[in-house]
Amino acid sequence: MARKSKKQPAGRMAAQNRKARHDYHIVEKLEAGLVLTGSEVKSLRAGRASIGEAYADVKDGEIFLRNAYIPEYEGAHVVSHAPRGDRKLLLHKREIAKLWDATQRKGMTVVPLSIYFNERGIAKAEIGIAEGKKHYDKRQTQKDRDWGRQKQRLLRDRG
Repeated sequence: MARKSKKQPAGRMAAQNRKARHDYHIVEKLEAGLVLTGSEVKSLRAGRASIGEAYADVKDGEIFLRNAYIPEYEGAHVVSHAPRGDRKLLLHKREIAKLWDATQRKGMTVVPLSIYFNERGIAKAEIGIAEGKKHYDKRQTQKDRDWGRQKQRLLRDRG
């Protein structure tokens, strides 16, 4: 009889920032490790985190994820974590330098796109170097998306 593995499935999503792709042009994506406490990991596994208002910031040669909401874990002991505390992201020095250079340009920012657990069960953050969209860009994106859906419906109904 085969035993079931307690390992999490590969690429299990903990939090996703869907609004980022609507508000920004994503220029480049990077994968970063997260420095978390035990209660933060448990809360992420429960899937109650929110990164809709979060951003990444370079400070003293290190990069931090700011304003990400990871609620307190109910089963934790008296000492728990701060729900909106800063969390360090683990990147190579050249990647941090690339992010810092990008944020110095006008209109560029670093936003988290998702937090997930990889196939080894380690929490990772996908961050993106992003440029803010103008209002007319958002309308054009919505128009293109609607036309794509309409085209798929026509092709499906016809054939």
